[in-house]
This record gives sequence, structure tokens and C-alpha cells, in this order.
Amino acid sequence: MTGKYILSAAATAFLLTTTAASAVELRMSWWGGDSRHAATQEALKICGEKHGHTIKPEFTGWKGHLAKVTTQIAGGTEADIMQINWPWLPLFSASGDGFADLNQLSGTLQLDNWTDAQLASTSIGGKLNGLPLSTTGRTFFFNKATFDKAGLAVPSNWAELFAAGPALKAKLGDGYYPMNAIKETAALLVSLYVTQQTGKDLVDPETGQVAWTADELAAGIDFYGKMVAEGVVMSQKDVAAAGNVRLYENPKWADGEIAGSYEWDSTFFKYSDPLGEGQELVPVKLLMTDGAVTEGIYRKPSMMFSISKHSANPEAAAQILNCLLNEEEGIAALGTTRGLPASSAAATQLKDGGSIRPELAEANALVMAATGPTVSPLNEHPEVRSAFLDTLEEYSYGQINPLAAANQIIGDVNNTLSEFN
Repeated sequence: MTGKYILSAAATAFLLTTTAASAVELRMSWWGGDSRHAATQEALKICGEKHGHTIKPEFTGWKGHLAKVTTQIAGGTEADIMQINWPWLPLFSASGDGFADLNQLSGTLQLDNWTDAQLASTSIGGKLNGLPLSTTGRTFFFNKATFDKAGLAVPSNWAELFAAGPALKAKLGDGYYPMNAIKETAALLVSLYVTQQTGKDLVDPETGQVAWTADELAAGIDFYGKMVAEGVVMSQKDVAAAGNVRLYENPKWADGEIAGSYEWDSTFFKYSDPLGEGQELVPVKLLMTDGAVTEGIYRKPSMMFSISKHSANPEAAAQILNCLLNEEEGIAALGTTRGLPASSAAATQLKDGGSIRPELAEANALVMAATGPTVSPLNEHPEVRSAFLDTLEEYSYGQINPLAAANQIIGDVNNTLSEFN
């Protein structure tokens, strides 16, 4: 045996030893339906084989998943990689220390596939708690056929929307409205107006309390009241009298009598599919007034992948995470089972491959291009949302004026936020 051969054999043995040592067993948990379960298991198999790791899948439906993850995290027994709902961030990581800081794994994770704004939305205290899987936001959908029928352009600002209210009624009938604004949609329209006027999200990131003054919020509530009074939207009373039918199940929506709404871009087909023959839904940029300081986009991660701070193998977990979201094989396997991907590498690959319908891509492009402050996940705390919905209902029935409503909302929301300060 020559010296050269001995050296080669030793080197080979060393490589095999180090490769075997680097191969680890990981766990990954998520919720979803059958298509997501199948795609994710296939992606884990592919990425595991590519990087030399074995990943045990742990999946459930939506119901009960939060309770399961809460119990695991409390006991330090959570999976290495977890699918986490964005509003859960304050519950599990109020100070940013609840998950591994993915900034520390930037040598493995291709973080440049996300914008700074996207990464900020899943960061707390400067610590990156997860990678957004898809980014969604509220934008306007209008039924172009209704406006065409009335000889009107689709609204491009608030003034045109207000003008369309009486114009549609005059030309098509009293039952026509250019906009929908009920319950959550009404509350988010109020928030949109206030954010546009102030440049501030509801939650002040420095104080952890409501960032808006009572007068600022009252102006938003009054704005909603004018929408009702001037025939831009149906009143809560009229909607209740009609049975509180969900918009996408409402015949007035299908027939084009209600000709617009403010919805998540990712739900475009949920609202376009029920439209009758000849109707045409189009996504539109956020409406603004001349005095607005920002578009006020309500943009958020639909969900994220996080790595456990207790993981014994965070680098291996990061390899799998990067494969799922940024590498060709993982991207192809996951597809659109978690929406239009936030990773630019994944979005480009799937768009080029024809996996993403152009209407959805157009709506998402509007969301991604819009400006606005980073939205706190505490906006979606159940008690915060309830404070808005309950008080706006009182206001809609004339039981409270805009300023009193604003003070009541701010007081209730601050009480909830104080639990996280």
C-alpha cells in the first residue's frame, strides 16, 4: 500500500466519520389540512436526504394546536422547528427570548430573501423569532362591472369612493353600495384611516400602549359614520336585518350591488369565485386622502417557521428550514400550501412555474409595495379586537358618540396591553 493510498483512505474515513456525526434527528410541528400535511412530509423527506438529517413530523388540524404548543413550550419539549401563528408571538416571546434568534443563524439561513419590513414583523427586541412563510395584507377589491355599468371609474381615493355612493344609487338603484364595511372590516377601515392620518400603528412599540390619542381615533370612527350616513356602506342595522350574511355568501355581492370591500389579498378568489356572470373583481391600491402621511398598509405574516431555543441542533434545524423556504427542492415540494411564499426565491420559482394565478400575484404586489408602520401582533389579540367590534356596534346603534367610543376603546385596549408590558 502506498503512502498516497493510506492518506486517501484516512481522509475518506475522516469524512465519513464527520458526515455521520453531523447527521441528526429533528422534530417539526405544524397544523393544517391533508394537502399541507402531505406536501410538508414530502418536503421534509427531500430536505432531510439532501442535508443528511432525519426529521420526525408532528402535525394536527387547527383545533387544539395552540394548546398543544403551549404545553410543549411550557415544558421545554417543543419541536426543533415549529409553525407558529403570527398573533402568538406576544404569548410565547413577549421580550423576544421565546424562540431561537435566527439572526444568529444567518450563515445558514438566506435571510436576504425577505425584506427588512418582513423580518421586522417577526422580530421582537431586535431578535428574529421566525421566518414569514407568506405575507398577507388588507387591500381593496372592487367589482369593475358595477362601476362600468354606472359609467364610473373604479375609485382610486377616498373622495371618489364617497362620490360613488350617491352616484351608484342614482344610476342603478337605492340598493347599490360601492363598499362593504361590517364588523372586522369596519374596525380595520377605522384603523386604516387613523394610521394614514397619524403614521402610527395602534400599538406604540416603545410604550406598549395605544399610540393614538382619543381625538385621532374619534376622527376615524367619525369617518366610518360618514360612510354610513352618505350611503357608501350599509349600516350595521341594515346588515343585521338582512341576517348578517357573510359577504362572499351574500346575493348582493354576487350580483354586484355591493361593489367593493377591504379584504386580505390572499382571499381574492374567496370573493371573486361567488360573483355572477359578467362581474369582474379587481384589486386596487389603498385609497388615501391628500392629508395622509402613509398608505397605512396592514401587512403581516400569515404564519412563520421558528426554531426552538431549546433545540440541541439549531444549525441542522436551520439547514432544513432554509431548504424548505429557499432551496429549489423544498420550494417545489411545499408549493403554495401556505400561501404565496414570502421568500423571494420561492415566490419567483413558483410564479415562473405557473403555480400562482396572476390575480393573486397582482393583489399581493399591491400589498408588498404599500407603505406603513410595522403592525404589532397585539392588534389581533382577541380582547383588543373585541374592544373595537363591541364599541363600534354601540356607536352604530347610536348609543355612544365618536369621542366616547374612542376613549372606551383606548381604555379597554390599554388594559389588555398592560398584561404584556
